[in-house]
Amino acid sequence: MNRRTFLSSSSLALAGYAIGGCATVTQGGSSRGPIATPGRSPARSVQLAQVRVSFDRIIRTTVGLRPHRDSGFVLRAEKLDAKTLIHNYGYAGTGMSLAWGAGVLVSEFAQASGERRVAVIGCGSPGLCAARQLQRRGFDVTIYAATVPPDTTSNMSLAGFTPTTALVSNDRRTPAWDAQFLRAAELSYRQLQLMVGQNYGVYWMDSYNATDDPNQQGRGGPGGPSGDSGQGGRGGGGGRGGNAEAGGATDADLLPPELRPNRNREVLGPGEHPFPTKYAIRTPALAIEPNIYMDALVRDFLLFGGKIVIRKFDTPRDLMTLGEPIVVNSTGLGSFTLFDDKELVPIKGQLTALVSQPEVNYRANGRAPDGGNASMNARSDGIIIGNLQDRGNWSLEPDQEVLRRNVQAAIDFFALVRPPAPGARLTRSAPPSTIPSVDTFFDAQS
Repeated sequence: MNRRTFLSSSSLALAGYAIGGCATVTQGGSSRGPIATPGRSPARSVQLAQVRVSFDRIIRTTVGLRPHRDSGFVLRAEKLDAKTLIHNYGYAGTGMSLAWGAGVLVSEFAQASGERRVAVIGCGSPGLCAARQLQRRGFDVTIYAATVPPDTTSNMSLAGFTPTTALVSNDRRTPAWDAQFLRAAELSYRQLQLMVGQNYGVYWMDSYNATDDPNQQGRGGPGGPSGDSGQGGRGGGGGRGGNAEAGGATDADLLPPELRPNRNREVLGPGEHPFPTKYAIRTPALAIEPNIYMDALVRDFLLFGGKIVIRKFDTPRDLMTLGEPIVVNSTGLGSFTLFDDKELVPIKGQLTALVSQPEVNYRANGRAPDGGNASMNARSDGIIIGNLQDRGNWSLEPDQEVLRRNVQAAIDFFALVRPPAPGARLTRSAPPSTIPSVDTFFDAQS
């Protein structure tokens, strides 16, 4: 019996283990209804710190433009005269989710060239993660970019493991693209788990979707299909794009159950949660604080001998002036001009930050009484309110009407959330309660 067979056949009852004290649970987006379980006593109900939302607590509003292509991201190698050009762009709302896995694929293209010096164009999440994966394989890497953190689109994102947000249209997918996507998602999810902690600003965080429908299938983030490079859903933001539009591929279309952000759903019934709805669906979300995370990636890149050069490129011919024989194009929307990729379209996202509340350690979304969508994400740099996907909008100026609607919806919704009981211990976030199969801990040759 080999090592894999032994581990697979012994003690696998652990795979069904779940943390005690849970209410109704459905796995992997199952179509079955919630399992009936006895109600939780008020003393054991979820106790959450109150969110203070008001216009006078606003500290900033940021805008990011997701680089969307209906046919999905571009990840391929080609020749540019004597140079090897590797395209790595078009990740829409998944640039923080897929970048580590995409970086592995970039490094494999680079290894096939036989060269060892690489220029990475772009200093957002895809560019930085590709640079780090190349460094891990012994390449000498220089990043060339017009802007660096904290002034990249990645810094403006809600951020988390949301690997399908505004990514691709179902009718434009191909088997080859699907295979690239799945490999990038699997590798990135494993890498992000290993980075959990204060150093990188990656955390497991409970996400609550307040609803009257216990069978609602959420996307694991505030406002429904939340995204890396802005904010998901239509709702209060009035957006018009990404996965919100007809034909956009969803988690169910692209991901196996074990990679879906909402695979560990816990349905909390009346009396078990503080929200002004009959039910609240709780899911563990892998959240990222973009400013901590991006600075940490830059720090690691420089510590491992990388160099950053501030430079802008206007045409592909400008790249020929670089001394590196391998060039990685991670320019995002910059490829619209630099490589004449007219399939690229921006999907505008907008976030508003309120004064931070260290005691608030969860995400939540629901409908305000007037029907507007309210969403909240707690971070150390602020309470983040936002919900917008606006396809085709190139403006980096905040939309004041979107800001007003989003904040007002949050004011109206969170005013109805029940405060914690006096002296009650606040509910803490935890990693997923379902332990994966032992097989998943080992590579094929273990």
